[in-house]
Amino acid sequence: MSEKSKTLKELLADFDAIVTWFDQGEDLDVEEAISRYEKGAELAAIIEKQLKQAKNKIEVVNKNETDL
Repeated sequence: MSEKSKTLKELLADFDAIVTWFDQGEDLDVEEAISRYEKGAELAAIIEKQLKQAKNKIEVVNKNETDL
């Protein structure tokens, strides 16, 4: 499944798994750490985009309600 087609909940779970891997910090392989860091950065950007879209939708709903 493409990262962009995942739900926000799924993306956050994937991101959390990466953070947990780093937090454990046992015998970190440099190449693996770089790969996971890059994946985490990609996920963070997608999550941020989805959160901004959700915020914009909420603002539209709120504006429409105040216009009633």
